[in-house]
Amino acid sequence: MELLCNAPAHASVPDRYVFPPEKRAALQLDGPDDGVTLPVVDLHRAALSCDDGLRRRVAAEIVRAGKEFGFFQARAHVVVNHGVGEDVVRGFRDAAAEFFAMPEEEKLPYCSDDQSKPFRLASSTSYDKSETRYWRDYLKLQCHPVSDHLVCHWPAEPASFRPRLAEFSDAVHELAQTLLRLVAEGLGLSAGFFAGDLSGGETQMNVNYYPPCPDPSLTLGLLPHCDRHLLTVLSQGDVAGLQGRYNGRWLLVRPVPGAFVINFGHQMEIVTNGALASVEHRAITNSAVARMSVATLIMPKMECRIGPAPEMVDDVTNPAKFREFAFSEFMEAYDTAAASREDVLESFRIHRD
Repeated sequence: MELLCNAPAHASVPDRYVFPPEKRAALQLDGPDDGVTLPVVDLHRAALSCDDGLRRRVAAEIVRAGKEFGFFQARAHVVVNHGVGEDVVRGFRDAAAEFFAMPEEEKLPYCSDDQSKPFRLASSTSYDKSETRYWRDYLKLQCHPVSDHLVCHWPAEPASFRPRLAEFSDAVHELAQTLLRLVAEGLGLSAGFFAGDLSGGETQMNVNYYPPCPDPSLTLGLLPHCDRHLLTVLSQGDVAGLQGRYNGRWLLVRPVPGAFVINFGHQMEIVTNGALASVEHRAITNSAVARMSVATLIMPKMECRIGPAPEMVDDVTNPAKFREFAFSEFMEAYDTAAASREDVLESFRIHRD
């Protein structure tokens, strides 16, 4: 398997990574950001459980940001034994960076395009269909619930990888559950609405590695897409590269120290009957430094039945926009549509005359 992290620095972009002009990121930037920035929501997690007024305000902020952008950045105030500490985030990011920097022969046993494996290393994306490749290596792994059976699939080297990943995974999963409770409350649903099967599937993680690219105008790090699951919690690091679609143009999501980027997946859009939409996003490259992002993906159980929540539907003013289905059916449709937002949602929309 050809991995970018194994190759010496490229003097130019190889032809297999060069996109047609109409698909290049540099030609799709429809002007500057015009001062538009992604909202930053302070969670004040230590106070949420004892201050109902603060909890309602934070929940309202999250829903407001979600309705306008589909994304927001969450900054969690950290106290002892609660929250996602910077040492936890940095610890796993450092361990992952060490993994990508290991000699080629030490990474080789993990290289695979078999999507059923609980831990694998690959390059580009499974949606490139052997055409133009994306400027990206990645780890794809199951990360929660943490168990001895799961951990044994994770690499033993570097030595810090397993304990740092377990610590990070537990902390981010707790943060995700806090966010889902706040989203539910902000929408007027019961706080536990998303608990159980809707968020109880195997939590997956993508660790994306984008080496410096000699000419970022020619290629992309990752294709425009929406996430297939419920919620994504992203550690972006301090190097920008994530862009979200906003009002018909691409908005750069600038890193905020100590914050996670949160975006809603297709299942959130369907369950909320379109109130919180899944928003297209992509990754661009840069020529100066490597960039690494860590995406934790909260998803339903495969057998979970999904459809618009009755509380989000009004037969007269806001009828159901999507039919009910099993999450496993959606996963198959997403793969068939090669992650295309409109193509996959079209399979589940209800059309009325």
